[in-house]
Amino acid sequence: MKKTRTAALRTLSLGVGMALLATACSSGTGAGEGTEEGNGDATTITWWHNSNTSPGKDYYDQVAADFEADNPGVTIEVSAMQHDDMVTKLDAAFQSGDAPDIYMERGGGELAAHVEAGLTKDLTDSSADAISTIGSAVAGWQVDGKTYGLPFSMGVVGFWYNKSLFAQAGITTPPATMDEFYTAVDQLKAAGIEPVSVGAGEKWPAAHYWYYFALRECSQKTLQDGVGTLDFSDPCFAKAGVDLEQLIAAEPFNAGFLATPAQKGPTSASALLATGKVAMELAGHWEPGVMQGLTEDKQGLGDDTGWFPFPAVSGGKGDQTAVLGGGDAWAVTQDAPDVAVDFVNYLLSDKVQQGFADNDMGLPTNPSATQYVKDKALADLLQVRDAAPFVQLYFDTAFGSSVGGAMNDAILLVFASSGTAQDIVDATQAAADAEK
Repeated sequence: MKKTRTAALRTLSLGVGMALLATACSSGTGAGEGTEEGNGDATTITWWHNSNTSPGKDYYDQVAADFEADNPGVTIEVSAMQHDDMVTKLDAAFQSGDAPDIYMERGGGELAAHVEAGLTKDLTDSSADAISTIGSAVAGWQVDGKTYGLPFSMGVVGFWYNKSLFAQAGITTPPATMDEFYTAVDQLKAAGIEPVSVGAGEKWPAAHYWYYFALRECSQKTLQDGVGTLDFSDPCFAKAGVDLEQLIAAEPFNAGFLATPAQKGPTSASALLATGKVAMELAGHWEPGVMQGLTEDKQGLGDDTGWFPFPAVSGGKGDQTAVLGGGDAWAVTQDAPDVAVDFVNYLLSDKVQQGFADNDMGLPTNPSATQYVKDKALADLLQVRDAAPFVQLYFDTAFGSSVGGAMNDAILLVFASSGTAQDIVDATQAAADAEK
């Protein structure tokens, strides 16, 4: 295994440094002050992001316009895309050599591969103030001690649910164990309510179930060693697949879940939850904002929005309060002009991150912004994030595209009743061995 990838994965196996923001201080980074481009030279920079619905899209358009006003001669071409479309286009853009100047970097093995290929700019010195502000959260975007991305949102995955539908089914308390979860599924079905939506058509939402079962079945040390060594021989990984098979056998998911998109359109998993057609969905901190963009009144579930952590698994060796999560960071491609770095620093400034929080676009990493999170469910998630004993980075991100892709493919086959628990381990190990 190559040095840069190994170093990145060992750092990320610690759960993206969720000791997070305690030691940070305000950076006061300016909007491109003193740059050659900002002093009159005409420069255009391209920025890709996934806030493709209001209020996020409108807010980022205004952020770009504000930066342009403060930096005469700079033009920012903004492309707002649905998340999975953006990921696909980014992969293609890197391969063709036509990547945007600023893009969303998820860290893990993906980042290590970008760095090894010379695609991503080192921000260690040019973003020193912003790095100081964010604090230990940047650990997930460091390779060999250098920082290549500035995380702007970090959160955890859990079940978002419709409080009214739970009440209609007679569920008074969200399930804390898998046994209670199965009871809740039965209650919802008895009330004529589809229990859970999952965007299995895009693989990763379905894969999150196996990730969580692995987090419950495997000790933290086993998971950390697995990320560093790519060894999946511990029986807990196969046990996670057995748990998944049991879940699928309970038939909790929406009709046609194998072809359901994650977030795009009225039939997506997020839209089914937002419009009251299912009772819950396993998703990350982005879900309230996504649901708002998928409802006519732009309110999502509104006051009916509830959240609970992934239930405990009886007999599991993992910490049952550990969480799956991660974040998104702004990164700059290697050949981008210097003003692109200035803009990324601006995106992490107090002003911009406070607006990010105020619009409920996610869980900000700048400590000055956390108080501006208005949505109660998101505010509660901040407490969960900061109190979690261990936060496991999404496995497909941690392991990189080859290993993570093989893992996700095998998990989806189990969802389709065309694969087994052991098949997930075997496919993942085979892909890992090819990486070594």
